[in-house]
Amino acid sequence: MVDAFGHARRNGAALPDFPGVIPETLVDAYAVQDAAIAAWPDAVVGWKVGYIAAERRDISGDDRLLGPIFRRNLQQAGQATRIAVFAGGFGAIEAEYVLRLDADAPADKLDWTPDEAAAHPATLFIGLEVASSPLATINVLGPRVVISDFGNNNGLVVGGEIADWTGLDEARLRVESRIDGAVVGSGGATTLPGGLRAAFAFALARSARRGRPLRRGELIATGNATGIHDIAPGQRAEVIFDGHGTITVDVEAAAPQAPGTVA
Repeated sequence: MVDAFGHARRNGAALPDFPGVIPETLVDAYAVQDAAIAAWPDAVVGWKVGYIAAERRDISGDDRLLGPIFRRNLQQAGQATRIAVFAGGFGAIEAEYVLRLDADAPADKLDWTPDEAAAHPATLFIGLEVASSPLATINVLGPRVVISDFGNNNGLVVGGEIADWTGLDEARLRVESRIDGAVVGSGGATTLPGGLRAAFAFALARSARRGRPLRRGELIATGNATGIHDIAPGQRAEVIFDGHGTITVDVEAAAPQAPGTVA
């Protein structure tokens, strides 16, 4: 399955079905993800966090999942930002609050509380995740499939900083998502179960348990703040963060990638 997903992603192609046997557990799915990361010719610069509904959790007890964000798919928001989704596959945008670690996390710390996470040096930004996979049914098939294909991620757009995030009332961090001018969702930091701190704590703990402790400079997209909004090539999306800026993107179809090496 690693080869099939990798081939499809490199060629901007869709997959008709899951290419193989779905991993039995989240731990098994992370083993697939690790193999896929090792085979992918780019460097990981961060991680997206996705929420797992209670009925879809397994014996690990995890209520969230992680997927890698690669250097070539990381963009700074600008006036003409373009993002790519897989035509015939799954494509969506998600409004995100994005944390950047400002110090390495201790490699031997495997458990984190939300308050401990908030105390770790980090800077908060507004952002937009490109949720896209060659497999159209990736979310229907569930978290083990999502993990197996890079967490259903195909990029991250990062905007301006939100200063002093740990001193803010998260209920005041609000955002609205629009596609082609129509409002498709609204919410904010408190839309995320447990808020920003809980998402950060999960990312710190799960990364350490995987043997990938988070490092200074890595980014954490904390989860969809207004929902997961389907989008297709040719459309335009806006995520409007109340008092903190707007990110606007135009969507195109993923194209075959030129050969590359790890940055």
